[in-house]
Amino acid sequence: MNLLSERLAHIYSLRSDLEGERGQSGLVKASGASKSVVNQWLNDKIKSIDIRYALAIERELGFSHIWLMTGDGEPLMPAVESFRDAKQVVSADRGDPDYVDIPMVELRLSAGMTGFQSEPDRRGGGTLGIRRNWLERSGYDPTKLIAIHVKGESMEPSLYAGDLVVLNTADTKMIDGAVFAVNYEGEAVIKRLSRDAGEWWLTSDNPDQRKFHRKLCRGGECIIVGRVVRKESDRI
Repeated sequence: MNLLSERLAHIYSLRSDLEGERGQSGLVKASGASKSVVNQWLNDKIKSIDIRYALAIERELGFSHIWLMTGDGEPLMPAVESFRDAKQVVSADRGDPDYVDIPMVELRLSAGMTGFQSEPDRRGGGTLGIRRNWLERSGYDPTKLIAIHVKGESMEPSLYAGDLVVLNTADTKMIDGAVFAVNYEGEAVIKRLSRDAGEWWLTSDNPDQRKFHRKLCRGGECIIVGRVVRKESDRI
C-alpha cells in the first residue's frame, strides 16, 4: 500500500462502522483534520499525512502512525485486541504510566507554507519519553508536542548539534527572548527571537555573530513552527 489513500481505504475495510459519509465524519473526528483535508486524502490529492493527524488516528482507532505515514510495519498496534472499542493504545513494551511518548521527527518544510509535514526520525527508537507529571505541571497537550534534533552550531552554547529539543506546536506567538523552531525560507532553523526597532529578528546564541548574524523575521519567509520547551543533551 504505497499510497495514503490505499492505507485509509484499508482502515475503512477493517472498520465496519466507517462507511460512506458517516465514516468520513468519523475519520474527521478521529484525526482532527478538516473535512476538506480528509476528502483530499481519500481522493489522493494530498499524498502524505502530518504526524499530528496520524498520531490522533492511532490513539482513537488503533492504527499505527508509522504505517499510516510510511506504509511500513503492521497496520494495527500490537496491543490492540478489539480495536472497535479501542480509545487509547499502549505499546506492549512502553507501558509505563508515568511517561508519555513524544514522536521524534524530521521536519519537511516549504517556503511560505504555514503548516508543516514531518516524517519519523527512528534514532533512539523514534520517540522521546517525557514524564507525565512534567506535562501536566506545564500544561502542555502531548498531542501538540514533537521532538527534533538540533543541527549546526548557531545556538551554541545553549544548544549543540545532536541535542534533542521538544517543540510545542500549539505555541506560535512571538515572544522576545524565547527560542523557536522556524520555517525560514523553507528551511527548519532553531533561533532565539528578538524585538528591535519595531521588527522581529532571528538571532543566534553563538558569540561569532559575523558567521551567525541575525536575520529579519517578517511575513511568509519566516513562519513559526513551535516554541522550544525542553531539551535533552549529553553536554554537561
